[in-house]
Amino acid sequence: MSEQFASSGIDDPSHHKKFMTPKRTPSFNPKTFLTQVGDGKTRLVRSKHQMLFSQGDAAGAVFYIQAGKVKISVVSQQGKEAVIGIVEPGGFFGEGCLAGQELYIATATVLEDATLVRIGKQAMKGVLRDEPTFSALFMEYLLARNVRIQEDLIDQLFNSSEKRLARLLLLMANFGKEDKMEPVIAKIGQETLAEMIGTTRSRVNFFLNKFRNLGFIKYNGGSHEGLQVHSSLMSVILHD
Repeated sequence: MSEQFASSGIDDPSHHKKFMTPKRTPSFNPKTFLTQVGDGKTRLVRSKHQMLFSQGDAAGAVFYIQAGKVKISVVSQQGKEAVIGIVEPGGFFGEGCLAGQELYIATATVLEDATLVRIGKQAMKGVLRDEPTFSALFMEYLLARNVRIQEDLIDQLFNSSEKRLARLLLLMANFGKEDKMEPVIAKIGQETLAEMIGTTRSRVNFFLNKFRNLGFIKYNGGSHEGLQVHSSLMSVILHD
């Protein structure tokens, strides 16, 4: 049969099938990919308060946080700033460039000393196209964040500022993973908390003192060094 195919100018079908099988990378590990540099990836080490990119800068990369935390904020035309999120280790940001955004629509500022991986737009598109395991990991992250954004919107529309603050603290303390007091974030300012829940600094200070007096949280004054949250804070959210 192989002579028949050869005489007709057609390759042996088994050879053709083998030739057409796409080459894969069976040993590909998403976590390894996110720790190695090269091929469009750069490792960044940044100190607290350093800016990674500013609102209006050319968007050309996606960022992944290995350690530390990053604040994402926007500024209105009137100069009013709003914090729209805090990205923690294991999180991505800047992915708007993959959807055609030419400019970053927010500012990314290091909230704690951080180690990050900057992944160029083309490198990110390539790995999403070629590596299903990485695509699944990235998609899972985006879907989870989308759910969080919807919940935040509902919270903003229907809950009081006291409940919004309680929910924010519980989320930042990863409530539900362990039933114990955990540090939220070192030295986060009341102004930042106020921007995140849409209220004033004085109201945040009032509610923090109230939560502390009730035993729901522990913190040292305005510095919030080692602020800790107890699961009993959930009662604030559940109370009508």
